[in-house]
Amino acid sequence: MASFNNKVATRFPALPPAGPDGDLLLASERAKGTFDVKELSKFMYTEEYLDKMNKVLEVIESEPAFDKSGRYFQDRHEKITSSLWKEKRLIELTKEHNWDETDVSIANLMFDQSTPFTLHNNMFIPTLRNQTTAEQKKLFLEPALKHHIIGCYAQTEIGHGSNVQGLETTATYINETNEFEIHSPTLSSAKWWIGGLGKAANHAIVMARLILNGKDFGPHPFCVQIRSLEDHRPLKGITVGDIGPKFGFNSVDNGFVMFDHYRVPHIAFLAKYSKVVPGSGEYIKPPNAKLSYGTMVFVRAHIVLGVRLAMAKAATIAVRYSAIRKQFVDAGNPRKWDNKVIETPVLDYTMQQYRLLPIVAASYACFFTGREMMRLYNLNQEEMAKGNFDLLADLHASSSGLKSLTTTMAIDAIEDCRRACGGHGYSMFSGLGQFYQDYLPNVTWEGDNYILTQQTARYLLKSFRNVVAGKAAVSEHNHTVNYLLQFLQNPKAKCPATSPAELLNPELILAAFGFRAAYGIAKVAEQIDRQGRSWNSMLVEINRISRAHCQFVLVRTFIVSLQNDPFFAKAENRPILEVMRKMASLFALYTMEKDVADFLTSGYLSSEQVEMLKTQVIALLEQVRPNAVSLVDAFALPDYFLHSALGRYDGKVYKAYTDMAEREPLNHTLVVDGYEQYIKPLVHDGLKTPAVIEQAAKL
Repeated sequence: MASFNNKVATRFPALPPAGPDGDLLLASERAKGTFDVKELSKFMYTEEYLDKMNKVLEVIESEPAFDKSGRYFQDRHEKITSSLWKEKRLIELTKEHNWDETDVSIANLMFDQSTPFTLHNNMFIPTLRNQTTAEQKKLFLEPALKHHIIGCYAQTEIGHGSNVQGLETTATYINETNEFEIHSPTLSSAKWWIGGLGKAANHAIVMARLILNGKDFGPHPFCVQIRSLEDHRPLKGITVGDIGPKFGFNSVDNGFVMFDHYRVPHIAFLAKYSKVVPGSGEYIKPPNAKLSYGTMVFVRAHIVLGVRLAMAKAATIAVRYSAIRKQFVDAGNPRKWDNKVIETPVLDYTMQQYRLLPIVAASYACFFTGREMMRLYNLNQEEMAKGNFDLLADLHASSSGLKSLTTTMAIDAIEDCRRACGGHGYSMFSGLGQFYQDYLPNVTWEGDNYILTQQTARYLLKSFRNVVAGKAAVSEHNHTVNYLLQFLQNPKAKCPATSPAELLNPELILAAFGFRAAYGIAKVAEQIDRQGRSWNSMLVEINRISRAHCQFVLVRTFIVSLQNDPFFAKAENRPILEVMRKMASLFALYTMEKDVADFLTSGYLSSEQVEMLKTQVIALLEQVRPNAVSLVDAFALPDYFLHSALGRYDGKVYKAYTDMAEREPLNHTLVVDGYEQYIKPLVHDGLKTPAVIEQAAKL
């Protein structure tokens, strides 16, 4: 047989898709918008931030280290290597362009892939900033900021995750030498899942049980060197490595480490709050154990803001694609283009709207709630500095429950958006598959989502008992106490709505969510306090009351923000206010419909009102539909960030999709590797049969 050049790449013919093409369809969608998209974007981000984003994008899009074109084809080794390259180049670019922290955060956000340095930036450095003395800052923080040391945060163990108090790694103080001996006494004490530890980090914040003069003081943080600064080899007494491939997040070297009676100096103990007296090993307690709660609130408020971005990304891809993708003809309302009937864009089907538009609304709800959480965090920090801890309990409880609720909402939304893209949503080129995989850890880290709801529920039950005992007063900041008081004043209240439109009343919506939450809390309190039910036996209901409370917070914050923010009071922003009101109503009523059993069993809604609720949700979908594309455009997410063939701003979906397919390495040869070994013997065996030989002779 004649030889041939096998290294010929497959190329699609230069043909346009059947019209109208996506760019025309999206232009038509944008023409339907009733508000100024750019003004809404500026409201959410600020004009200064958007300008910075465009300037940073201009730089990184031309940088080979930030090139995403091969991302969906990389194996694990390539992901790690390219991520390290990106981090080194980012450090160089920061110096070259004199970037500030916001510029760097934008570059990381746009790259949209965690790296072995992510935990260095997000956990190691913040811990050193917040929990060290001045001497420790000089020793650890200053070199960390210059990347002279690379760190991670080693808390989780293979045998313990959420139960931090159950950690087994020990740090025993040696009085005679003024050292701590870090030790892993069991296999289950191995630190596990530690981002950056597998191959990149040379230092770690290690959470270990502090043992002083034979007494266990529980987990405390230590800054521990793991690898040599000369040649990066693990230090003697340390066993360290990578835990292996994961469901996602494979651009990060999640690692393990075990310590064999490993000695560290006294200064390794992070001593801003609690202290160990050199020589004697005397323990000095922190001035207030509650001070560290503020950091948790900060982290969880940022997670809620991150949820908004995650849902916005998924919704942007799915809504734009649904406006372009055409399937079947709606006989009752055929779509026409240039006076010709065309297939109907799937976004015109009510079911697609029901799947996607509430996710858009939820993205906006999380924006307003995340913003409010950050405001309350800052207010609480000011108050705690004055010795006032009144805000902390409610804020901490709500932030715990909101982290749980909103990250669950986000992961469900990403998958719903992927499915809404039909078969093409299963392609990595949709931008949703790897996104789902990489976002998924959010439901587990920073507190497992089911465990966290118990923190929220404990606070809710305590608040209820205080209200019943007359120990709680109405507060402008504590809305939990407010809705509990309202419930106890009228525990048999009923929804007054007599028509679907009346369900749009913001006061009625807030009353419904508050009553439903309070009813659930009261029931759980009764079963635990009066009927003697165990905490474990009530965990399902405990999860439910946390969810109800946090949905109240999301709905209330959305509605009140529209009423109180000066931006919406301006006449020129009236069109934005109108569409945001529809978003708030859709989010609230859709949420109510999805959890309608709670509202029914509380007695607040009747079965007739549930029917009204369903009717009003569908009516809202129809009202929001003309602004669907404009609402996702306002999220201002660049194509570089989305990295999706389906969600492109210009609508050139099929060209982008086929271009990505051309980059598939399997398409870079005419005949696949392995043909000679595995396919050819089978096919050529068939060529030897008489019938095939006879047929070949005729040809």
